[in-house]
Amino acid sequence: MSFKFEKLIIWQKSMDFGEEINLICKNFPKHEMYNLSSQMLRASDSIALNISEGSIEQSNAEFNRFLGYSVRSIAEVVTCLYKAKRRNYIDSTLFDKLYKDCFDLMNMTIAFKSHLK
Repeated sequence: MSFKFEKLIIWQKSMDFGEEINLICKNFPKHEMYNLSSQMLRASDSIALNISEGSIEQSNAEFNRFLGYSVRSIAEVVTCLYKAKRRNYIDSTLFDKLYKDCFDLMNMTIAFKSHLK
């Protein structure tokens, strides 16, 4: 027994990505707890949350809409990554890895989205 979204690779990868962001944000300065850390965590969690919410008892058009929200959340995470890099909370190597993860996840989500039409 499982939910439909649990089988989706984009959901699995977005879950892993959210946990990785969670670990990274723990190293941000305390004064960012309610600012950049919080925003980055909410945006990264929103990726998987929208995939799961959109997949349950929705039409393909409605699921597509929720996948669009996930893509927007990915873009939000990318902007947070730039902020974190500019503030020297993450180095260029980590930024590049997470940026690539975002880019890959975005492309996978868009490809899945176009498959639903």
